[in-house]
Order: sequence, then C-alpha cells, then structure tokens
Amino acid sequence: MSVAAEKIPEVLALPMSDRAFLAHQLIASLEDNVDADAEAQWNEVIDRRSREMAGGRLDTRPEEEVIRDIRTKLNARHPTS
Repeated sequence: MSVAAEKIPEVLALPMSDRAFLAHQLIASLEDNVDADAEAQWNEVIDRRSREMAGGRLDTRPEEEVIRDIRTKLNARHPTS
C-alpha cells in the first residue's frame, strides 16, 4: 500500500468541510479540460450569492424544510392510491 493510501483513514477523520475541500480538489484534478471562463463565472456567482446571504437579502431555509415542501406539493398533484 502506498503512503498516500495509508493516509486515507486519517483524511476520513477530518472535519466535513476539509473533506469536501479535498474531494473538490481531487475531482478537479481529474478534469483534463478546465474552462477558465466558466470557472470564473461560477466563482462570481458563488461570491455574489455569498454576499447576498451574508447581507440577509436571501430567504434561506433548511434543506429538510425545502424537501418537505417539495414532497408535499408533489403528493398533492399525484396522491397515492
């Protein structure tokens, strides 16, 4: 087993945000064709949305609440027999 593979349990013990960052970096390293313009545009969107959230200009709700509301609307349209 390589030294890198031996580090996997240590990496899995990291906080979720660190693991997410590492996962993003690993996936990005697999991409051969990186569209720099698209990457820059996504970064602008992320920055703008982050500022909107920090400034209280967005109506944010917990994920569970959003999913529950979507399921309620879907069930209202297609009730189970």
